[in-house]
Amino acid sequence: MGNPRAFLTINRKEAGYRPVLERIEDFGEVEQTLNTEDRLLQASRCMDCGVAFCHWACPVSNCMPQWQDALYRGKWQEAYDSISATNNFPEFTGRVCPALCEKSCVLNLQGVPVTIRENEAAVAEHAFREGYVKPCPPRQRTGRRVAVIGSGPAGLAAADMLNRRGHNVVVIEKDEAPGGLLRLGIPDFKLNKKIIDRRISLLEAEGIEFRNNTEAGKDISGAGLLDSFDAVCLCTGAGKPRDLAVEGRDLKGIHFALDLLRQQNRLVRGAEIAPQDRIQTENRHVLVIGGGDTGSDCVGTSVRQKASSVTQIEILPKPPEGINPATPWPLYPNVLKTSSSHMEGCTRRWSLATRRFTGEGGRLTGVEVTDALTGATEIITADVVFLSMGFVHPVHEGLLDALGVDYDARGNVASATSATSVERIFAAGDVSTGASLVVRAIDSGRMAAHAIHKYLTGLSPA
Repeated sequence: MGNPRAFLTINRKEAGYRPVLERIEDFGEVEQTLNTEDRLLQASRCMDCGVAFCHWACPVSNCMPQWQDALYRGKWQEAYDSISATNNFPEFTGRVCPALCEKSCVLNLQGVPVTIRENEAAVAEHAFREGYVKPCPPRQRTGRRVAVIGSGPAGLAAADMLNRRGHNVVVIEKDEAPGGLLRLGIPDFKLNKKIIDRRISLLEAEGIEFRNNTEAGKDISGAGLLDSFDAVCLCTGAGKPRDLAVEGRDLKGIHFALDLLRQQNRLVRGAEIAPQDRIQTENRHVLVIGGGDTGSDCVGTSVRQKASSVTQIEILPKPPEGINPATPWPLYPNVLKTSSSHMEGCTRRWSLATRRFTGEGGRLTGVEVTDALTGATEIITADVVFLSMGFVHPVHEGLLDALGVDYDARGNVASATSATSVERIFAAGDVSTGASLVVRAIDSGRMAAHAIHKYLTGLSPA
């Protein structure tokens, strides 16, 4: 611990965002970066606590005090080696993780935790820039073949860990490029897709094969998978969105949130989409139903598409600001979260339940809502609605039903210690846990890889 009193003398300093009027004109990343001197000073604020609650809260068990100290001392490669020992993709989590570690930082008792997430992103980018991150294919191959179905964070983590152990890994992805919701569900203004491309190139150089535009269960059957591979890891995500079965649901102008995000990410990538298939929000009144991160992403996307107005509603009451006694430190706090998208122009409302959609000539014109506290009703003007109420479970039809895997009470793939009810088939990420965080998916992928390696070899990884 280089400076044991830094937390007393150095204030928390965030990199902040690009100016609103600048960033809403493009889909470039909104977050800025600190200079090297400030970044090292921010790392020095780590107290190296006797009980590192940040480490306890992190799903992948990052050793924050260890690499914060290395960063403070300017040992960038040492810091990266520490992070990457537990986290396969710090360049992803350093951008999109809600930083459970920071919420459990002892300094968060005063509301000024160490800037762990930003520090992580800085270390990852420095490592790539300086050439610390190089392809490292396994020295020997086991001859065992593993199919990973889906290339989101869980699938990529599982593939990476299995490849390191010498297994021949094939990642089967139904979309045109790897990344899953990292690529198609998270806007470029939060995660530039070149960051994903860079990592995929590295994984390919290490020997992982990616088969894009290939839908397991359709282009290759479940039986075909089991015939061709020694083990299969399901990482297909929780793809069944929660719907609203209310009057007017069939009106034009109502879309699931991911329909917008997937389309916009493809447009940024240069895809051509026919005008009649475009989801247009320009000069329209947008209503986002659902108060989570995906809803926030719809807000930011609609703002950039020049919507006339954007409103986001949530059925739950407005969370308290700052501190919530119901979720005390070091738990993750249920408090009001304001994203960069909310700062760009959005009306936010709480305790509103959707009663019905209204329209004229088959097209949406408004949404009737009920105040969950008072029972009062009103109609919110809306030309376009995005349903962002989460996901109920993975898509059962197709691959999962064909494989015959069991489901749990919530409809997710039942998996004890990553193994499913079917021999040689394992599961990781949202397909088995329900929709969750990128960092939790990475951890789940790592655990699945451990279970698969043990199954194939009878040995636990060293």
